Amino acid sequence: MEKQIAIIGLGKMGGNIARRLSKKGWTVVGYNRTSTVTDEIAKEGITPAYSFEELSSKLSSTPKVVLLVLPSGQPTDEILFGEGNIVEHLSEGDIVVDGANSFYKKTLERNEKLVAKGIKFIDAGVSGGPGGALNGACLMVGGDNTLFEYLKPLFDDMAREGDSTHSMERAVMHFEGTGAGHFVKMVHNGIEYGMMQSIAEGFNILNESPFDLDLKKVTDIYMNGSVVESRLVSWLAQAFEKYGNDLDEISGAVGFNGEGEWTANVAEEMGLPVKVIRESVEFRKQSQDNPSYAGKVLTGMRNSFGGHSIEKGKMT
Repeated sequence: MEKQIAIIGLGKMGGNIARRLSKKGWTVVGYNRTSTVTDEIAKEGITPAYSFEELSSKLSSTPKVVLLVLPSGQPTDEILFGEGNIVEHLSEGDIVVDGANSFYKKTLERNEKLVAKGIKFIDAGVSGGPGGALNGACLMVGGDNTLFEYLKPLFDDMAREGDSTHSMERAVMHFEGTGAGHFVKMVHNGIEYGMMQSIAEGFNILNESPFDLDLKKVTDIYMNGSVVESRLVSWLAQAFEKYGNDLDEISGAVGFNGEGEWTANVAEEMGLPVKVIRESVEFRKQSQDNPSYAGKVLTGMRNSFGGHSIEKGKMT
């Protein structure tokens, strides 16, 4: 495929994906609903577009490839199927890649609608936060294998390169079937909820211990070959470094989105136990009225890896 792509949604994730691909030699046409965001990223070599008609006209490759990096749910549907949508400016055989955290059942619905219009569609779960988007992310891709192979140069350039501790050359994997990539990413996010909750509860115990523990030092030793060494603990270390052990500036009411709950709901539909993930979701909901130190720990981690607000929790 030609190294040319349009990206719709230039926020924390989409903007950094655009920057990474541009540095990898791609011609990137960028559109954002807020035009000032488009103005700013254009200064970094991204080709700006201020309408879907303009965006499509600036793609000379065939088929045209459009990557959506948008909030899940309604914003994605509006771009695809709302008034003046992007699909109206695409042709049969063009390709839409959904790089958002979309619920896999919605992915199936969107695929059916797009296929009926002759547009090819593939789902790609992207993990690693804004830092991963810029420096190399982990990609879980669904859809048809033939389409995946065609787009693999794109996914390879988005993905983190392997090293001596990882068996894969690139952090990208295909899972056959439309929605499969988003399903794998959904469960990943549910697991993430549970892991973060365990860390938060553990550090709440450490904070209340009879000893005068430096919690930053605790994260340092945990990150030196212990069984719980992880990126999440390293991100908590960053929060302690920035805000101090008491995390005074951070809200104990934790922001949340729908992804952990999607995992819990789907598991329950399947008749599978999901106690840890369900309780981690409920903790975040209840934290809105009952903030706590454990909530501060969760907020601190979310801020470090995803740039989420440290203020009172909300859907972010």
